[in-house]
Amino acid sequence: MALRVHFSIVSIAVLALCTSADYFSANFSYAGPNGPEYWGSLSPSYAACSHGKSQSPVELMKTDIVINKQLKNLNRNYLPTNATLVDNIFNIGVHFEGKVGDININGKNYSLKQLHWHSPSEHMANGRIHDAELHLVHLTEDNYNIAVVAVLYKLGDPDPLISQFEDKLVDLEKEIRAGNKDAQIAIGTFDVEEINRSSHRYYRYVGSLTTPPCKEGVTWNILGKLRTLSKKQLELLKAPLGPEFKHNARPFQQLNGRKIQMYYHPNHLHGSHATPSKYHK
Repeated sequence: MALRVHFSIVSIAVLALCTSADYFSANFSYAGPNGPEYWGSLSPSYAACSHGKSQSPVELMKTDIVINKQLKNLNRNYLPTNATLVDNIFNIGVHFEGKVGDININGKNYSLKQLHWHSPSEHMANGRIHDAELHLVHLTEDNYNIAVVAVLYKLGDPDPLISQFEDKLVDLEKEIRAGNKDAQIAIGTFDVEEINRSSHRYYRYVGSLTTPPCKEGVTWNILGKLRTLSKKQLELLKAPLGPEFKHNARPFQQLNGRKIQMYYHPNHLHGSHATPSKYHK
């Protein structure tokens, strides 16, 4: 149980703000009486899910997007490191054992701790919901401030990132179906080079975690370039999850006056990335 407690906490990136005991007593879900519309009433520590004014995910509407020329390129230089595939109950995640790399936002360093997937996507682009969304969760050294890099997926060619551990996803499902609720599968050296590439365009806003306790103050950075994953990969990411978590996207939240800032570097855009609105079509 202690090991599961650790991964449940890290998976929602609030190391000091949520306990697995609270999670298991509340037992949030994505449908029925414990679904998103009721999260705020499931536990006192989940109050922000109902009453917060800066919640996530949100819809990326052109009318709410402003180009901010002060934003810097979202440089990422992640290094290969040992990783473990984990069933977080409400999603499938990869947790890193060593130093992977940092991103710098407004002069503050955030270290990559874990990544996980939601399906369908949680953030919406002009009303369009994509097939999946990857969250790369970063924490400051004190484990308090959170920054997430989000990547939207559409069905297409296999994602090289997921291809590295497709067989491990099969093993994870077998372990869970065999009754091992604490199943964790060693991946070995995991290379995240595929997501190191410089971003020509990204969208930033301040929101919240998209799972309870819905902590606010999270800096979201949504990359403008869609990735693809195969139908088989999407099915593998869903297979280990229980029925109530196979659709694990929280409905989008009201902006409440927030603006979404866009980093846009026209000198780096070519072909399909030639205009800032292309992403939304």
